[in-house]
Amino acid sequence: MTVHLYFSLIPEALIASMLPPEQFGQYYATGHKYKSKGQAIFFEVDPSFRHDFFNIDEGISRCTAHPDGTPKNSVYISIYRVLEHIPVSALGKLYLSTAYGHTLGLSRTDSAPPDASGLHMYQDLAPVNSLVVSTQGPAAYYQGVTSQPAKFIRFPGLCFVELGLGALSTDPENGPVGDLPYSFMHHLREALLEVNPSDKHTKLVHRVHSLEFPYRMIKSGFYMGNGPDLAFYPMPSHDALRREHNSWWRSANL
Repeated sequence: MTVHLYFSLIPEALIASMLPPEQFGQYYATGHKYKSKGQAIFFEVDPSFRHDFFNIDEGISRCTAHPDGTPKNSVYISIYRVLEHIPVSALGKLYLSTAYGHTLGLSRTDSAPPDASGLHMYQDLAPVNSLVVSTQGPAAYYQGVTSQPAKFIRFPGLCFVELGLGALSTDPENGPVGDLPYSFMHHLREALLEVNPSDKHTKLVHRVHSLEFPYRMIKSGFYMGNGPDLAFYPMPSHDALRREHNSWWRSANL
């Protein structure tokens, strides 16, 4: 059987598995016997990728079928400093699994969309899991915590997703909440009111935030960067998801 390499974001880990992406997403989100539920987000990694930091060949050698012939679900190769040692060029599709195991694959595009007006909110996925509001677009936000940090905080790379703010992106004080699902609205408004383009570009909403979030709130897509390389994985529109991936969409909104 083929052995796959997966870079998981929840939690950050490099994993070998005999399961193809859709089956791995179902297993990783629901457990072997569907006793646990939780979102899973992971990249498929080029199977030829090797790095001295990881003992990949040994991990693959341990990823063998069980005596009854069933595939090995997972072998954890590393759970520490994974992102910084995997170049963007080694990453394939990004997969989003719902808490019920439905899995959607996203492909990388050559360029990110132009910056939208208004304020932004970013959920950092790895190597930290902070929730941040910012005046900056995604590329500038990434540079501000990697290659051109304005503060002492600096990361070798970052994977993050932009989440929607609705009317709060242009009117954080009085904008209607509408269908925003966030349970920390008062704190969110306060954080948004503190940022400004002249001297305070970012503000932490939560230093450590749950990595699970409503997939419907993804504004544009996912950003995965390592060093100077920043890749973009666009999220399909809600209409496209309803039309082309209805089972996944319904599962994501249960």
